[in-house]
Amino acid sequence: MNGADVLCDVLLANDVTVCFANPGTSEMHFVAALDRKPQMRCVLGLFEGVVTGAADGYARMTDRPAATLLHTGPGLANGLANMHNARRALSPMINIVGDHASYHLPLDAPLTSDIESLAAPMSNWVRRIAGPDDVAPATESAFRASLTPPGIATLILPADAAWGEVGTVSPGKVMLAPPPAIDMDAVRTVAAAIRAAPGRAGIIVRGRAARADALAIAGQISTGSDVRLFSEVLIARMQRGRGRVAPTRIPYPIDAATALLRDIDVLVLVGAREPVAFFAYPGKPGRLVRESCQVLTLAAHGEDLHAALEALRDELGIKPSQQTVFATAFPDEAKPSGRLTEDAIALSVARKLPADAIVCDEAVTSARRFFALSAFAAPHDYMMTTGGSIGEGIPLATGAAIACPGRKVINLEADGSGMYTVQGLWTQARENLDVVTIVFSNRTYAILHGEMRNVGVEAIGENARRMLDLDHPSLDWVSLAKGMGVEAARADTCERFEALLDSALSRPGPFLIEAVL
Repeated sequence: MNGADVLCDVLLANDVTVCFANPGTSEMHFVAALDRKPQMRCVLGLFEGVVTGAADGYARMTDRPAATLLHTGPGLANGLANMHNARRALSPMINIVGDHASYHLPLDAPLTSDIESLAAPMSNWVRRIAGPDDVAPATESAFRASLTPPGIATLILPADAAWGEVGTVSPGKVMLAPPPAIDMDAVRTVAAAIRAAPGRAGIIVRGRAARADALAIAGQISTGSDVRLFSEVLIARMQRGRGRVAPTRIPYPIDAATALLRDIDVLVLVGAREPVAFFAYPGKPGRLVRESCQVLTLAAHGEDLHAALEALRDELGIKPSQQTVFATAFPDEAKPSGRLTEDAIALSVARKLPADAIVCDEAVTSARRFFALSAFAAPHDYMMTTGGSIGEGIPLATGAAIACPGRKVINLEADGSGMYTVQGLWTQARENLDVVTIVFSNRTYAILHGEMRNVGVEAIGENARRMLDLDHPSLDWVSLAKGMGVEAARADTCERFEALLDSALSRPGPFLIEAVL
């Protein structure tokens, strides 16, 4: 038995059964070990950003880590952007980064790099395996670290630690610390603040507080104590749809966000952080709440958010039988027709969304209306890119589909963002994943046009336009998808889009719709 076998065995003993990989020479002994472990599902990504983004999507849907396999420092560097998104989503992840044999490092071969320094900004835990005998304890520590908030663990595997022989190892389950007890002092402080600010208190939910059962309790608090219920701007995962409590999402545009929160005197955080502006803008605040707003934490990520909400409900004297208001029927809007628009896509997808679907939204600008409409859709899970680093939509959908076979995944994708990790379509084709990708093909970085206006630039000249628009030549998403093995078609009218969406939803497997706007 070598170190690579031990690493696999420790992962499997702790139910880490998926490895998203893009390996190289330094990882060949680990690849060989994976070949001896049929219990491990190995998923190849053609780019490391696909690998780390898929691991993020998998973790968000399962609440447990997948492993990634990356090739030395440059391979890790290629995956850092979606590690950043995963870190902001508080997703558990175990990155296994191969490196040269320890005795080869002093020679400064071409792929030698400072992996620890590369990993540190996007990881919460980094460790280099000291040798074959260190593989088991190091891997157990990585697993424990991945499930200790915020949860990105990076384990560096030197080649000689992988191929080195070790004695018989019988890995067992890693014992995890239980969540801390509910802080009743915090519960009482929050309850008193809510009572003192009737109609002017708000709650932001995130993480497990954004699941249907916890949302139901938050809804009872909202109704029973006249508290407004919000979600963060960028949502890691929320259970949405008819019959579920629907928080109001804090808008991305700073003026809209400050207007929404202007009347809030008390803001309670449940697994969330205080909302702030995404960027600094001349003459505008960084904080979205007023300076006089009292910001209180009921419970943080890693604590029992469901129990904390129950305790707050009880402290406020609200009965568990308190009724809440749920979204039911769609707004009375005519069926869209004619030229395809962003609103028409959002309305069609929300109306046709299958029950128990998973929506991965990276068309943040173009699909802005979808989130509000999704409150009326069939029950589903909703996820977004959380760290602002674009190029996660396709990988996120890929990981979610592997995590939840039997559930339809809908990826709302911007054309510019999608090009960062278009290789993920190949993985969807190879794994025959049930993902419908809808590309909002407006041939521009629409969000950046808005940002130019936000910083006070009204007239965009030729140089700026060439950096913000995706024309000359225009992207051909149908050809790109087919080249990756994914069936695809184009729609430029509402009627054509609805026909393609109906077809894609009626059968399993990957399909891409280029929605020309």
